[in-house]
Amino acid sequence: MTANGWLQILFLLLVVLLVTKPLGAFMARVFGRERTWLDPVLRPCERVIYKLTGVDDTHEMDWKEYALALLLFSGVSMIVLYVLERAQQWLPWNPQKLAAVPAALAFNTAASFTTNTNWQNYSGETTMSYLTQMVGLAYHNWVSAAAGLALAIAFIRGIARREQKTIGNFWVDMVRGTLWILAPLCLVGALLLASQGVVQNLKPYDTVQLADPYQTPQLGSDGKPVTGPDGKPVMQTVRQQVIAQGPVASQEIIKELGTNGGGFFNANSAHPFENPTPFTNFLEMFCILAIPSALTYTLGKMTGSPRHGWAVWGAMALLFLAGVSTAYWAEARGNPLLTAAAQHGSQHATAGDAVGNLEGKEVRFGIANSALFATVTTDTSCGAVNAMHDSFTPLGGMVPLINLMLSEVIFGGVGAGMYGMLVFVILSVFIAGLMVGRTPEYLGKKIEAYDVKMAMLVVLIFPLVILVFTAISVLYPFGTSSITNPGPHGFSQVLYAFTSAVANNGSAFGGINGNTLWYNTAMGIAMLLGRFMMILPMLAIAGNLAGKKQAPASLGTFPVTGPLFTMLLIGVVVIVGALTFFPALSLGPILEHLLMQAGKTF
Repeated sequence: MTANGWLQILFLLLVVLLVTKPLGAFMARVFGRERTWLDPVLRPCERVIYKLTGVDDTHEMDWKEYALALLLFSGVSMIVLYVLERAQQWLPWNPQKLAAVPAALAFNTAASFTTNTNWQNYSGETTMSYLTQMVGLAYHNWVSAAAGLALAIAFIRGIARREQKTIGNFWVDMVRGTLWILAPLCLVGALLLASQGVVQNLKPYDTVQLADPYQTPQLGSDGKPVTGPDGKPVMQTVRQQVIAQGPVASQEIIKELGTNGGGFFNANSAHPFENPTPFTNFLEMFCILAIPSALTYTLGKMTGSPRHGWAVWGAMALLFLAGVSTAYWAEARGNPLLTAAAQHGSQHATAGDAVGNLEGKEVRFGIANSALFATVTTDTSCGAVNAMHDSFTPLGGMVPLINLMLSEVIFGGVGAGMYGMLVFVILSVFIAGLMVGRTPEYLGKKIEAYDVKMAMLVVLIFPLVILVFTAISVLYPFGTSSITNPGPHGFSQVLYAFTSAVANNGSAFGGINGNTLWYNTAMGIAMLLGRFMMILPMLAIAGNLAGKKQAPASLGTFPVTGPLFTMLLIGVVVIVGALTFFPALSLGPILEHLLMQAGKTF
């Protein structure tokens, strides 16, 4: 751990803090349909869209109609993406002549991108055509992010409104979120990325001659090395390399800004064509956090309580700092077995010479930025990675896993983190009410049995889906055959995969083979359940809150604007989220850490 590393971590948080109020205030104006400086350009575009699609922008929806619109839109979009993947070999913009995506993988990918998960059981540069990347996957990067943003705004409206049955119009919220928020930021961001060397073209892949050819075992159709009559592997000489490229910058920016995470290349943000410089690394992390952070100020602005918004932001920031500190410490400390071996192998080595755990990391980013990126991407529902989480130390890898298990409410995805955190706010206020012996209130609304039941439904669905699918996968050969490491690390691979799927994150430990019939199907179902089965009760809470009367504050009202509320909210998130999964964590990263200390690795 170095002063430079801590400076970079704190500088990122500072920049995110500085943008929170102006961007949050702007979003409040956009979704409140107040005039903004972009209106002269975007209002005519908005009117044309409504006219072409037949949307009545003056029509308000109750929570059931809002949910139905979301489900229908997502369902149709998912089917279109599935068909596009299956038919890509006959469609244009496929200069590599890539074949159709297999059925199970196409289902998994369609479910993944529709739910803003962007889990990838494939290598993008060898599986998806340019058309599929741009029209299919990048399109979903936009609309799934816009849908999440719309849902967060609908929940905030439910809190802010009094004695009303409606929470807005899904189509209007989608359009305004896309035109006013995502499009301008992506335009500027894509240009910045391209200026730093992120590739943006439609050229066929280039083939270059290697200056230093090398030999490698020849692989058979089963992916295993071919052996000769003497039992030794048959070697082949590699003299050429294929340089993959394509429309990367335009997809990279919405991947981060929309907290999507699906990389154009298999190496994701560790690939130099996606993330070439320290500046792009910082920019991508900033883009991941910008909108989720700003939504806390939007919450305060739209509900008339800016201090409450800052209290929620404070809870998120403290949890963020706790996570990144633990990950940075664990990775900087490294594996004690390797450190001891290095000291034993050199008579001049000392404990101070240890550089930490660099396995699976890009040396151009180092330990601090790898730990920071891993924390940022799992505090949100992004899932982009610039290092392989599978190579982290047990405790370092446990941090992103716990972030996912907290339902990604530490800033969270675009919209998803806000409405997830508001569910924990409901529970926190309810618990506070129980402690003082009166009906709990939240910003002038009485929190009643219906609200708490719906909130608990959200909280219970999440671990239920994760733990059931994980248990099945580690009990039967169709699940265990994909594990690449034995013992607790292999268990962590499976647990992380389903936690990432249900949390709609998309990152992976990277050591599990998910491209099988079981994992493609099971994880596709898990993603759909994690997105929509949690959205429906959340919208029910919003609809119920919108119809309630204003309850005047009294001496017994628990304040939700100060440090006491912030600490209570943190406690509820940790207790309800982390402790639910403690037995599973004990079988995975915690046990692996204890065994590593005892001299055994996996």
